[in-house]
Amino acid sequence: MTLLLAALIVALTLGITFWASRRNTSTSDFYVAGGKISATQNGIAIAGDYMSAASFLGITGLIALNGYDGFMYSVGWFIAYLTVLFIVAEPLRNLGKYTLADMLVYRLRDPRVRMYAAVSTIVVSTFYMIAQVVGAGSLISLLSGGVLRPELAIPLVGVLMIIYVVVGGMLATTWVQIVKAVLLMFATIVMTFLILSRFGFSFSNLLGQVEARNGAEFLGAGVKYKNPIDLISLCMALVLGTAGLPHILVRFYTVPTAQDARKSVVWAMVLIGAFYVMTAFMGNAANVLLGRDAIVAANAAGNMAAPLLAQALFGGAGTVGGEFGLAFVTAVAFATILAVVAGLTISASTSFTHDIYNGVLRGGQVGEAEQFKVARIATVAVGLVAIGLGLLAKNQNVAFLVALAFAIAASANLPVILFTLFWKKFNATGAIWGIVGGILTCLALIAVSPNIRGIDPPEKTTGRHVVQAAPIFPLENPGIVSIPAGFLFAVLGTMVGAARRNEGEDERRFEEMQFRAYTGAGVDGTVAAHD
Repeated sequence: MTLLLAALIVALTLGITFWASRRNTSTSDFYVAGGKISATQNGIAIAGDYMSAASFLGITGLIALNGYDGFMYSVGWFIAYLTVLFIVAEPLRNLGKYTLADMLVYRLRDPRVRMYAAVSTIVVSTFYMIAQVVGAGSLISLLSGGVLRPELAIPLVGVLMIIYVVVGGMLATTWVQIVKAVLLMFATIVMTFLILSRFGFSFSNLLGQVEARNGAEFLGAGVKYKNPIDLISLCMALVLGTAGLPHILVRFYTVPTAQDARKSVVWAMVLIGAFYVMTAFMGNAANVLLGRDAIVAANAAGNMAAPLLAQALFGGAGTVGGEFGLAFVTAVAFATILAVVAGLTISASTSFTHDIYNGVLRGGQVGEAEQFKVARIATVAVGLVAIGLGLLAKNQNVAFLVALAFAIAASANLPVILFTLFWKKFNATGAIWGIVGGILTCLALIAVSPNIRGIDPPEKTTGRHVVQAAPIFPLENPGIVSIPAGFLFAVLGTMVGAARRNEGEDERRFEEMQFRAYTGAGVDGTVAAHD
């Protein structure tokens, strides 16, 4: 039954993809659906893009295994959209065309900025994709009763995501995300209702049983993050990272106006907020109804807590209802992964084709037919990289992996975006230093952190850690160090570049940029970026 439902969802999304393929008549259609998506549709699609495998599978598992500390992921990701709504959405839409680099280059007329911004987009998208394909591997392994192990399941998802993007472009990706968001919200609402019915429609009763099973400390901070600095670092990455995520930012180019971009965020926040509230019900119910041992037995990182909870809520293992619940939620989670991976893939391939190949290497002189061809080749390459890295990270929790992508986005992209919009003295050298410094600091800290380095117990046949050695950097998430470092590098770079730049010209561009960013004056349809 599970395989049948998953196959139906795949068939539906492939049908959408081939329908959309007939409407891809220009590079604008392929990159941003021609800028013709409505605010409501785009808001639902943003929610679909954001409520990823990390949200549905990872957070449910983290709450089930770590209580309050796991719920901090939900809080951080939801609050992050306030930054997007009030600071980023409208200026981005008014200044850009297809990518984050377009906005930066509108003011900082230097092709090097386009190159480095594109590299940052590809790095962040790749890290985010790793989490999705890892979740897919766990799901398909569960679907097939262990016949298809992650080593086979991850390449299967990679092939599907390549098909979605190569054939359907952004229009197909948008509608796949809309369908997935509707299915995910429906599944989550039904599960939450069934959970409440089990506990007398009282969240207090549910928490009481969690406390009885695990102790009062489970409902407070410190179960997963013994060091409060680690929790602060995580929250910094989650709250600030969204405003730098390329696959979220590109969605603001798919709507006709900046006002539609802001409306999209409001629609997304309503759906995302409701969803994250419900993760608290699902995670705590999984702890009570399944128990830690059963959750860890299915997947050591807790990624299978939500599907197993659905099985228990619909009647339990071995019953028709239980098998249907497991099948439906697993199939929805699979659709979630396909939609998010498609969005990440098109973001990365667009940055390579539009920014690096056309904007930097070919000076903006590439025709549409050639751009289509290169974009599709880039899509295949991005997919293959994601498959390879996903196989290496198959034992990690997906919510944790996405948190690392948020840290990179907050460290490399956010400082450059904010300084471009608000600092008159900011220049191209500062942008390059900020991007490169933020990325390298973040990656270096991850490489020597407990995520990569650690001593696994002797009885474990496959260790969680890549390097069997004591960690040098003590925090799991590097945000508390790497985010300030990104800002610092951007400031230092600006100081270094100031001596050899025309300050008067830079300041004139700043005034011009701000006028356009907040009034939309001069915007007619999509906005051509300056190189």
